[in-house]
Amino acid sequence: MEEKKLVGTVEHYYSKIGVAVINLEGSLSVGDKISIEGATTNIQQNVDSMQVEHEVVENAKAGDAVGLKVVDRVRPGDQVYKIAE
Repeated sequence: MEEKKLVGTVEHYYSKIGVAVINLEGSLSVGDKISIEGATTNIQQNVDSMQVEHEVVENAKAGDAVGLKVVDRVRPGDQVYKIAE
């Protein structure tokens, strides 16, 4: 059974480059497995890379707004969970 912990909310999605901006309420690191869920969104993926203010970072913390490449379309308001396996 995998455990999910809410780590943030999607604020914006850039469809041309497939990047979501996520406002973090918890910490997130490269290598984490995440699930993005909403009314019509349900995707799971690993965090391969992320940016805070256009700087590539390995770790981000609560209060940061991170740019994250996502595998499919997401929508503002979608919830982002970190999956612990």
